[in-house]
Amino acid sequence: MKQTLAVLIQQALETLKSEGILDKNLAPKINIERGRDPQYGDFATNLALMLAKPAQLQPRVLAEKLVQALPESALVHKVEIAGPGFINFFINSDAQYKIIAAIHTQGREFGLSKVGAGKKIQVEFVSANPTGPLHVGHGRGAAYGAVVADLLTAVGFEVHREYYVNDAGRQMDILAVSIWLRYLQACGEEVTFPSNAYKGEYIREIACKLHHNIQNEYRHPANLVLEDIPADEIDGGDKEQHIDALISRTKDLLGSEYRDLLQISLNDILTDIKLDLAEFGLEYQKWFSERSLMDSGAIQAVLDKLQIGGFLYQQDGATWFASSKLGDEKDRVVVRENGQMTYFASDIAYHVDKLERGFEEIINIWGADHHGYIPRIRAALIALGLDVDKLKVLLVQFAVLYRGDEQVKMSTRSGDYVTLRALRAEIGKDAARFFYVMRKSEQHLDFDLKLATEKSNDNPVYYVQYAHARVCSVFRQLAEKDLAWDSILGMQQLQLLTADSEIKLLTMLNQYPEVLQRSALQYEPHQLIHYLRELAQTFHTYYNAHQFLVAEPELRNARLNLIMATKQVLANGLNLLGIDAPESM
Repeated sequence: MKQTLAVLIQQALETLKSEGILDKNLAPKINIERGRDPQYGDFATNLALMLAKPAQLQPRVLAEKLVQALPESALVHKVEIAGPGFINFFINSDAQYKIIAAIHTQGREFGLSKVGAGKKIQVEFVSANPTGPLHVGHGRGAAYGAVVADLLTAVGFEVHREYYVNDAGRQMDILAVSIWLRYLQACGEEVTFPSNAYKGEYIREIACKLHHNIQNEYRHPANLVLEDIPADEIDGGDKEQHIDALISRTKDLLGSEYRDLLQISLNDILTDIKLDLAEFGLEYQKWFSERSLMDSGAIQAVLDKLQIGGFLYQQDGATWFASSKLGDEKDRVVVRENGQMTYFASDIAYHVDKLERGFEEIINIWGADHHGYIPRIRAALIALGLDVDKLKVLLVQFAVLYRGDEQVKMSTRSGDYVTLRALRAEIGKDAARFFYVMRKSEQHLDFDLKLATEKSNDNPVYYVQYAHARVCSVFRQLAEKDLAWDSILGMQQLQLLTADSEIKLLTMLNQYPEVLQRSALQYEPHQLIHYLRELAQTFHTYYNAHQFLVAEPELRNARLNLIMATKQVLANGLNLLGIDAPESM
């Protein structure tokens, strides 16, 4: 509908240009918004206000000229000028019926568009450190990233989904040491577990599996492992020094076997993460290894470029990037005093790699706690002479899980957290994905487990799915009554759909393509959620107020066409959210 109106307005603009009223070089963006109150029109444009100054005319005067130049269209019932110069369009009621035929014809492709024109976009999301199973905090970024990527695909972008695997650095070392110490305990060695190690039960399970596979191959005496190791925090020492000393001792004792231990630990956890996300409905085109940047020399190459550009300096034995000169609040370390490269150095190289792969836009979906990380990445790209405008960072607030009035605290290191897998087992994939994206990503989200499992109208995902199932039940009843659905007859009698709830449904169905496009381009899946909830509510109201399987075949088939179109749009929207559209509930 909007596209058709835009064509009419463009033709009016060309007419005014040919008459010398408007400059021939004017190429304004035509904004058309759906009216909030039908009595003031179905759609409106502010074009006259936008062009009044270059046209040197009062907005209402220009609006009148635009209206006079509009071509005749069976779509438009009337056009009015309101306020300082808004142009309001009233759509011919018969035109709304055409949406049913379009939905029936296009089916699962209804609402899709090519507005993205094949533009290549990379979406990187989740990218949680492979140091343990994913927890409910990761789930929101997973659901949001997956839906954003699918929405962009639906409107014509070529989307590349990527997970950045932090498989290098200190956290991986702590993981390997944690598993090795549990392995030694499984061998019978008496070693005290560090306060700063990973303590989850999954660590013990991986260690026991390792012991089962290799027996005592990695075993070393406990006294040799702990000899001269600085005291842990519980013994009055420093937990960081304690764990760092254990990392160094582990590497010394295992030698070349340390890398094997690290790879075994990584493979086990990463395999679990991949399976977990697949069961949550996520697919990636690439799992990108941080270690590959180190092994290929990409990180050092980037640091060399920054050095040549004069953006690195030495201080306190470390190498610093002068990011404060380029918009960051302070300078950042890229190489520590011990010669180890920081995560930030890896991230610079990773973003350079992204841009070198030819993506026209790169979207990072990060937790809200990474907000301060954005300026330093942008500073690095500017320093390297890269197009920083290609980078878009979308922030996601972590979801807070409640059981009753008690918040569930989560810590990956302590192992005290609820996994994403456990959440799905309790409430199901559909409820989890729906609840995760039903608010703006940057808004706080309290996850109500009780509501998510209710089979009632108060549960939003149940309410939407139930609308789809109800349509299916109508067609089952149709078969039970030995009646047939004559869609052709129904198409010929759509003018019989005059009830308020029928007109509201038609209006809602007409809105779906624009809601889908807006949700995609604004990276806001919650807009699609709100639409589906309103569409479901409109259908339930219609269902409760009217009989569909009436005696008159003309009215019966017209109504069946309408609810079948409603079912299709519900299914299309749910599918884009990665949620099932059940036929019975």
